[in-house]
Amino acid sequence: MANVALIGASGNAGSRILAELSDRGHQVTAIARHTDKIASLPGVTPRQADANDRQALGALLKGHDAVISAVPFTASDAGTLVGAVRNAGVARYLVVGGAGSLEVAPGEKVIDQPGFPEAYKPEAHAGGEFLDFLRGVDDLDWTFLSPSAEFVPGERTGTFRLGQDRLLTHDEGSSISFEDYAIALVDELETPRHVRQRFTVGY
Repeated sequence: MANVALIGASGNAGSRILAELSDRGHQVTAIARHTDKIASLPGVTPRQADANDRQALGALLKGHDAVISAVPFTASDAGTLVGAVRNAGVARYLVVGGAGSLEVAPGEKVIDQPGFPEAYKPEAHAGGEFLDFLRGVDDLDWTFLSPSAEFVPGERTGTFRLGQDRLLTHDEGSSISFEDYAIALVDELETPRHVRQRFTVGY
């Protein structure tokens, strides 16, 4: 059992990760701007904080075994989040990543493909910059987990594939549920296999 701080615990991915952590018996400090949106679950302590307040966030993160951030990249800053984790003295840091920086072929990223929705480009671009920032961090045991192209509500099946930097696809496209993504992320928390690496999950 780990003592985990989850930033963005009320969001689409964050709420599923929170449920997975709770179901597995971890103690979780669930951090969000609005604590009334955090699910009431065993082992969960809601705390209010802004992901952009480095000092307040760092104080909340102290004493944890690991930090998970599940906040939009366009609404956060890599330097602020990494700085808060450093200030708290926590070595393990896991990030809910994006699919835009994955490759469809060597040197060809998802975000650069024809037809990539314009509305998603700011978040995808910011996610790629966040990953680039992490790749320069050598004093934290970070992991960046990219979902597949379609990251949607669904079922917790426990059946999925893992990859590295290449977008995972299947006959109907590229997808992963929030619920199965949460399994892959908490698996990585419990048994680290991708320290200072990006990896991906999909069907």
